[in-house]
Amino acid sequence: MNKTSQPQLKNYRWKGINSSGKKVSGQTLALTELEVREKLKEQHIQIKKIKKSSVSALTRITNRVTPKDITVLTRQLATMLTTGVPIVQAIKLVSDNHRKAEMKSILSHISKGVEAGTPISKSMRTASRHFDDLYTDLVATGELSGTLAEVFERLATYREKSEQLRAKVIKALIYPAMVVLVALAVSYLMLTMVIPEFESMFAGFGAELPWFTQQVLHLSHWMQAYSFYAALGIIVSIISFKLIRKRSYSISLATSRLGLKLPILGGVISKASIAKFSRTLSTSFSSGIPILTSLKTTAKTAGNLHYEVAIGEVHRETAAGMPMYIAMRNTDVFPEMVLQMVMIGEESGNLDDMLNKVAAIYEFEVDNTVDNLGKILEPLIIVFLGTVVGGLVVAMYLPIFNLMSVI
Repeated sequence: MNKTSQPQLKNYRWKGINSSGKKVSGQTLALTELEVREKLKEQHIQIKKIKKSSVSALTRITNRVTPKDITVLTRQLATMLTTGVPIVQAIKLVSDNHRKAEMKSILSHISKGVEAGTPISKSMRTASRHFDDLYTDLVATGELSGTLAEVFERLATYREKSEQLRAKVIKALIYPAMVVLVALAVSYLMLTMVIPEFESMFAGFGAELPWFTQQVLHLSHWMQAYSFYAALGIIVSIISFKLIRKRSYSISLATSRLGLKLPILGGVISKASIAKFSRTLSTSFSSGIPILTSLKTTAKTAGNLHYEVAIGEVHRETAAGMPMYIAMRNTDVFPEMVLQMVMIGEESGNLDDMLNKVAAIYEFEVDNTVDNLGKILEPLIIVFLGTVVGGLVVAMYLPIFNLMSVI
């Protein structure tokens, strides 16, 4: 099993004979047939037949391992290792009590690898793509230093903080997106259902309609005739843009930089990236990974290509012998406060503590901004809704006002 071509979850129907000589049958969800055979062997069932079949999309989704599952696993392992439970026993305990078939398969792969003498970091690396380089490097350091419980504790805390930060950024993006979608939906309904009713009423006036009303009626006609093609065009454009962005490094970098310049939201994304950089680097460095290796790993987990490039430059200049805070200043990406704290950390030998403080400050700022987002965006939302929906309403009532003034 490897990260690039991980097997898909399958349903294995089997028939066999148990230790009492009785015929038995059943089905097992697993990633490989070998795993099913080993499970049945443990139950002393002699296999007669195994048939593989694909699972439904719903089953695959409900059994899929998510980053949150890995975070919960990390916390469970940290707790059990701290209380003295051996690593293989801890993995088996989690596996026995887990409801997701994919996680059971991954943990089975890890425990068998460890029992065979493979380091747990290597077993995790080959078991699933969810155990990234940062995760496995930290576990490998813990194995070498004999501080596996502490490393899992640090990893659990780091992942929990990262997930909280990610949830806050998503929360910040959902609010304005929902407002825009509601405004577009209301406008569409008005243009295709409400305005045509007004148009039939205006036909009986026998007078020339105001210019603004005429333009809205033209828009209504266009929406009724071409809205399906417009929606299809937008969907195709979004998919094409995502594919181009994925394949083109320069476009991906340009859009990452553009995202950071968005009003309010750009600041949230920027602060979240700095917080994640600081938290990741602190976790790696405090676990005993050399600073250059930590910087290289941190760049991959930045969450924004613009910051990934900047951290890559910091790594190159630091490797050439430059102090890290000067290398960070040369990128023109990091605020002065971050640079000052990193400088103090480097000079005092407490870089990990200082980076943790930077992460805490920026996580608090993101949290505070998201909590106050409603108050910040409220005036903009009122103007936006007033312009879009209010404009359509005014366009429909202008002829009525004109008619009243003529009467």
